[in-house]
This record gives sequence, structure tokens and C-alpha cells, in this order.
Amino acid sequence: MYRYDVALASNALGAQYGCEFAKKCPNLKLLLHVSTAFVAGTQEGLLLEKALTMGEALRPGCHLDIEAELQLVEKVKAELAEAKSGGSDQSSEKTAMKELGLKRACHFGWPNVYTFTKAMGEMLLEQQRGDLPVVIIRPTMVTSTYHDPFPGWIEGARTIDALIVAYNEQAFPCFVGDLKDTMDAVPADMVVNATLAAMAVHWNEKGQVIYHVSSAIRNPLTGQVFEDACWDYFSIHPRVLENGKPLENRRPYLFKRFAYFRAYLILMYKLPLEMLHAVSLLLCGLFSQYYNKHNRRYTFLMLLVKLYAPYAFFKGCFDDTNLTRLRKEVKMDGKDGSLFNFDPKSIDWHSYLLNVHVPAVLMYGRKNKGSV
Repeated sequence: MYRYDVALASNALGAQYGCEFAKKCPNLKLLLHVSTAFVAGTQEGLLLEKALTMGEALRPGCHLDIEAELQLVEKVKAELAEAKSGGSDQSSEKTAMKELGLKRACHFGWPNVYTFTKAMGEMLLEQQRGDLPVVIIRPTMVTSTYHDPFPGWIEGARTIDALIVAYNEQAFPCFVGDLKDTMDAVPADMVVNATLAAMAVHWNEKGQVIYHVSSAIRNPLTGQVFEDACWDYFSIHPRVLENGKPLENRRPYLFKRFAYFRAYLILMYKLPLEMLHAVSLLLCGLFSQYYNKHNRRYTFLMLLVKLYAPYAFFKGCFDDTNLTRLRKEVKMDGKDGSLFNFDPKSIDWHSYLLNVHVPAVLMYGRKNKGSV
């Protein structure tokens, strides 16, 4: 989870400062801004490649005042500093900023701080760009590289990658989602290739163009394919426990409603854990080690669900009309489309996940599991 103050500074104000600097460059040919397709929040239906309007929140009846949000952050930080003699406590400030960010994002209709502040950045850019030539790249869930610089390059575990890490450790007996639903993902090098192509095509043009770098329309990745790939990988590469015994490969049960999932976890795991904790206290901490281990696992699962649930139940579909037009234009210009490939239709999802992405996440991503 992101701190609200940090996310505002980087994702919102960063876009504004970049625009202000671009206006001072007399020979500027193009301003490129990398955002995320999920600035659309959890909206349903076909989501167009269009600009966001300043102050327009996703929740009906709400108006987003970015300046007011900045002032709110400073006010909360000042109150925290005043509450602590000699300055604010860093850990409490960090927690407060994360909680405030999530609260404000949900209030205005976004599922998390990252997408909320990214949307603010686009609003500020749209308001202040004037006649600057602007290209906005909105990728969906970015996965490890498909081909360049080599298959499987990744830095940290994010979104669906966290599910692979948890699957590897058999950290969850159940999860949320529907195997029939589509997970809109795109390899990182295809995002880069689309970005380079857009820069080449729109260099020295006027106006603004927005691209959804997505895969769901041309080559959808279903939850079933994702789960099958994980199952197949761990069947081929069985995990071994510290005692030398193999770890059983189990498919997690999926709840199609978050309320059912939460109720199940509370009844089957949280309540027994708290009862064990109470008994442990009476017996001078006899079961404290066991309780702490499984409570951490429960907390990790709930955090994972909180971060991933908006994507697990996402019912929107990202329009890729502009990206399709860009792909055709690159081919018409005689450029080598294979060199800068950003066509998701070329991906065999099961093969890519089984042979490239899952092993990449386990090799590189799990080292940075906290960056989900």
C-alpha cells in the first residue's frame, strides 16, 4: 500500500511539474506520460481511450478538489507532529498516510491510492497542457517481459504475481474471483514497444492521444488459464519442505463473492486463531509461536485480497481502438513490426505463464514480495 503523501507527490504533482517543465522547452516535440488503464477504477462496460476531466470523481455526486486533498494531507501530518512531543513518530505517520489514502480513494470511487493519484496526474496534465503535443500510455496489469531484453525480466511481485508467490507457498486455501473472468495483462516489453511506436508516430504532432496497452479484446487471459498454468508448473516442479517432504499441490477454492470469502475466513480461521491466542495467554504463551505464524499468514492473505479484489471482480473492458490503429500504421510505414512487437495476439498465455512468467516471479519477484 502507498502512502498518500508520497503518491500525491509522485503520481499527481509529478505529472504537473513535468508539464510545467515541458512548456519551458522551446524545441519540444512530444510530452510522453505513462499512466495506468485502471484510472478507470472499477467501472464496467467498454472503457474508451479518452481524457479525464478535472474534478470528475468516479462516485456520483462527488467533486474531486486536488488542492483540497493536498491541504488535507498537510493538516493530518501537522496534527500527528503536534501529538508527538519533539516531532511526529515516523511509523504512526506512515500508517496514517496509508490509511488516509485508501479512505480518500474509496470515498471518490477508486479502489486504491495508486490508481486514484494516477488519475489526478492525468487531470492536472489535461488542465495545464495547453497546446503541448501529449501522448498518454495506459497499460493494464504489467507482467514479466515476453522477449526483450530476455524472457522473464521482472522487478518485484505485483497484482497477479502475488498470487503466484502465495500459490508457491500454499499460503491460501481459498481466494476470490471467477475462473471465467478475464485478467487484462500485458508483458512489460510490449508496453515499452508500444510506447516507442507511439513516440515515433506522433513526434512533432499537435494535440493529445491516449493509448490503452491491453490484451483482453485481442487475446483474453482467463482466470482458468492462469490457474491451470500455476497448477501445471508446480506439478512439474514440486516444492520440497525443510524436512525434505514434498509440499502437496492444491488448487485454492474460489469464492465469487467477497462477502462469502470474508465470512468463511473469519469462521474457519480467524475465530479459532483468536481462541487459541486466548488459551495461549492463559498458559503463559505456550502456543504463541504457532499463533504468530498462522496469524501472519491470515494477515498476508487479507492484504493480498484487499489489493487484488478490485481486479478479480473487474467487469470493464479497455477499448484499444487507438492502439490497433497504431499497430496498423507501424506496418503501413514499412517498419519491422516483429522488432517492436506489441501485439498480444502473438502470446500463447499458457505457454508464456508456464515457461516464462511463473518461474520469473519465483526467481525475481518473491525477493520483493512486499511491493505488491
